[in-house]
Amino acid sequence: MINVLVADDDALVRLGLVDLLTTDPELTVVGEAADGLAAVEQAGRHRVDIALVDIRMPRMDGIAATRRLRALPAPPRVITLTTFDLDEYVYDALAAGADGFLLKDTDPLEIIRAVHVVAAGQGMLHPAAARRLIDRYHHAERPAALAARAKLTRLTPRETDVLARLALGCSNAEIATALGMRESTVKAHISRILTALDAGNRVQAALLARDAGLGTPG
Repeated sequence: MINVLVADDDALVRLGLVDLLTTDPELTVVGEAADGLAAVEQAGRHRVDIALVDIRMPRMDGIAATRRLRALPAPPRVITLTTFDLDEYVYDALAAGADGFLLKDTDPLEIIRAVHVVAAGQGMLHPAAARRLIDRYHHAERPAALAARAKLTRLTPRETDVLARLALGCSNAEIATALGMRESTVKAHISRILTALDAGNRVQAALLARDAGLGTPG
């Protein structure tokens, strides 16, 4: 059995989560809390494997509560829940020790699955949160990415559109069809792009575009 604690200041949301979790015979709700401080107190009284913690709560918010929960002698794993898809919540929650980050509009079955996944020692992120983390740590914070993005400012919006298609591996003909222009115009744009980016060929331009996060599939 997986013991779960639910912490949310909205009584209806809290009740809904409890009702949802009790539909799974492998989950047992051992505590409920209307704020972060009460969540920490509950976790000190019960054996809690997973704590579902809302971000915005009175007395102690979910970020601070997560930090306190993870500091307990027998710390539960924490999945933070929020209505607000804001970058700082993702980073702060994970930095505080959360193993999961979900939006409250996540499919109910996915919430149950997240509890099982995190209880098994893995992480679980809402797709939007995962995308932001990838963007931040694999693009924005890399020196090569910063340099690449600086170079891309030399391009016109239309040239940027062409480069994005080029980075996806499109041919001149495919770029022309996608952007509604002549193939000869595409060739002219690419020539100017290579000059502006100091790129020796299309491959170098495509790699630079990908370093900048441009033309990433999906």
